[in-house]
Amino acid sequence: MTDLTWPLNVPVLSDGTVTLRAHTPADLDEMVEMANDPDMGRWTSVQQPHSRDMSEQFALGVIPRGWNEGTSHGWALEAVDDTGRSRFAGNIDIRGTAMADVGYALHPWARGRGLMVRALRLANDWALTEGGAEIVHWKAHVGNEASLRVAHRAGFTLHAPIPGALHEKGRVIDAWTGSIRFGDVPLPRTRWAESVILDGTAVRLRPFREHDVPRIVQACSDPATQHWLNGLPTPYTAEAAQGYLADCIWQAARGAKATWAVADRSTDLLLGNIAIMDMLGLAPESGEIGYWMHPDARGRGVMREAVDLAVRHAFDPGGLDRRRLAIYAAAGNAASNAIARGAGFRRVGTQSQAERLGDGTIDDLVEYELVRRTVDH
Repeated sequence: MTDLTWPLNVPVLSDGTVTLRAHTPADLDEMVEMANDPDMGRWTSVQQPHSRDMSEQFALGVIPRGWNEGTSHGWALEAVDDTGRSRFAGNIDIRGTAMADVGYALHPWARGRGLMVRALRLANDWALTEGGAEIVHWKAHVGNEASLRVAHRAGFTLHAPIPGALHEKGRVIDAWTGSIRFGDVPLPRTRWAESVILDGTAVRLRPFREHDVPRIVQACSDPATQHWLNGLPTPYTAEAAQGYLADCIWQAARGAKATWAVADRSTDLLLGNIAIMDMLGLAPESGEIGYWMHPDARGRGVMREAVDLAVRHAFDPGGLDRRRLAIYAAAGNAASNAIARGAGFRRVGTQSQAERLGDGTIDDLVEYELVRRTVDH
């Protein structure tokens, strides 16, 4: 049997919505557009500004060489746009053989349509059945939520973030990681704990956004916050806030924690933070509520309303479907204890000398609970 060379050795893969195929010169203009998109510069190793020659070298040089040498297998992704035209939508490549890793990127026009999830399932299936791979690894910059959502939906098992797992553009970068093996069902392994929008009278619970970072820094630099939440970095920087938000996304993908920004319903100004945590603990139908407030939002009943909204969503079978919630508060934190009692939580005990505070002293820790049957009627 005669060995084929690129592009004849590139299998065409399709699920009826997306098609993976060999690149052609007609793809180059849109590849250049994709490569110069700001998100590509932020989250990938693609050099910017990116020239047509660079895209041509990659599409018609690097990728063909990988197929011909059997070291990597890359495709152009094609799909139909809103005008009904079938066009270039992105790249996906499986690099390596037995221990492979995957990379992917979408043109801006193709994002938010579920196309890369379909493409990733096609590429993984080929790699694990015909391409000689025993496992396909995924890595992405910590904070790249779009890439994480694709890997999550395509059935990757999520592993612990790895410090310094990527080296791009002269930088060592922490990475989110995952893997998929032959026989793994290409569906989510965990239920993403979404931060769905919850509206109250004065507040709205919503996902955090980039513009919230300065307010997070102010809140977590406040002496009272630093006192009651031991372990916060000092000084608390924008980098610390961004790291916190990235961890919230990762924990949501694992189904371990749902986190909301507590925002003013009229102005959208960040007022605080609330989370349902510990959802993968020994009691998998339970959860723990944690919260903090920006100093200028205290004493206005804001967190009381936020807790009510979070509890309702947590107990909703169509929400987080929890059966028991707990709140823990240092005995000396009068405001936090009052919020728990005001929200209908029952004090169930005290752990002596169990909470170290920001000044190094140790306080008792009060536990409150609320079970779903108390709000069913």
